[in-house]
Amino acid sequence: MTGTGGSGKSSDPRVRDLVALHVGSMLADSPPGTSYALDLTGLTGPGMTVWTAWDGDALAGMVALSAAGELKSMRTHPDHLRRGVAAALLEHALAAARGRGLDRVVLETGTAPPFAPAVALYRRAGFTDRGPFGDYVAGPDNRFLELRLS
Repeated sequence: MTGTGGSGKSSDPRVRDLVALHVGSMLADSPPGTSYALDLTGLTGPGMTVWTAWDGDALAGMVALSAAGELKSMRTHPDHLRRGVAAALLEHALAAARGRGLDRVVLETGTAPPFAPAVALYRRAGFTDRGPFGDYVAGPDNRFLELRLS
């Protein structure tokens, strides 16, 4: 991976394709009505910052952070799995959250087996379980995590 940072360049077809892959897999891996993945419109909306990681000209992954400190759309491109892309993106997003003066970062993820690698990454970074936040409602198919930054 050669770099992490900058905007998500939503006009770049590689970014659009990765967002579409992410949303599609979230819908496929989650029971109906339990996926909260943001599409391109949601990721480029007010208060959202998207970072991308690149390996030369190849998009390796992306992550987004809301102004309120919610981590969204963590996705590694399938060609770059198990290379530390997600860990680097998470580290970058957490550094940005600290730089913004946020006292915590929260996220919602699934409980099905396809979500286990992401949950393991978040746990290694220090995230702990918490209750629902914002408009989320607790259920058997979602998990809420938080990392205190202060």
